[in-house]
Amino acid sequence: MSFTDKAKAKAQQMSGLAKERIGDATDNQRMQAEGAREQRMAQDRQREGGRDMKDTFEK
Repeated sequence: MSFTDKAKAKAQQMSGLAKERIGDATDNQRMQAEGAREQRMAQDRQREGGRDMKDTFEK
């Protein structure tokens, strides 16, 4: 996973966290769920990149 990909995933994770917190503050369940989903997607991207890197070095 390149540095750019890591940065994009981290930015998506932070954006999701912000949406989730705004949803908490405004009692907006839709925004809370959307923020949580974005965070999970970003975490999955980061895990996928780590697996790709591990597979590359094992070969």
